[in-house]
Amino acid sequence: MNKQKIIAVIGGGQCTRKEAGLAEEVGRELARRGAVLVCGGLGGVMEAACRGAGAEGGTTIGILPGEDSLSANPHVQIPIATGLGYARNIAVVRSARAVIAVGGSYGTLSEIGYALQAGIPVIGLNTWSLSRNGKEDSSIIPAQSPGEAVDKALELSSGKGKK
Repeated sequence: MNKQKIIAVIGGGQCTRKEAGLAEEVGRELARRGAVLVCGGLGGVMEAACRGAGAEGGTTIGILPGEDSLSANPHVQIPIATGLGYARNIAVVRSARAVIAVGGSYGTLSEIGYALQAGIPVIGLNTWSLSRNGKEDSSIIPAQSPGEAVDKALELSSGKGKK
């Protein structure tokens, strides 16, 4: 069975205009390439990415922290209300074959950690960088543009170990 690739887009519920533009273009590119976008379903980066995907006819899933599916941003087509708060971050990244992080604060950092721990590739666009014992940790794969981020996410989503 040929399943569509699901790619998570993560980032802050509040973001800069630049981050919103990057996220919207990531959403557009994912939709153009037939990928399904999953995110936390709220505002900021999540809303911008969903807006971009929706504009290109893509499918958007929002895994919400609260119990009300109506709290999703207006561009989420499939809202999933969890009542889990930040714990829903695990469901967001574990639903995906790759993760694209755009900007973000500590909630985004937690999602990056969950993804990396699960062996899910994380592509970073204007987001966190990591170091361990004073040395750079290259676990987050950098991208310089939305197109490059989507290229890398789709390429790496074919890797072994993910369903």
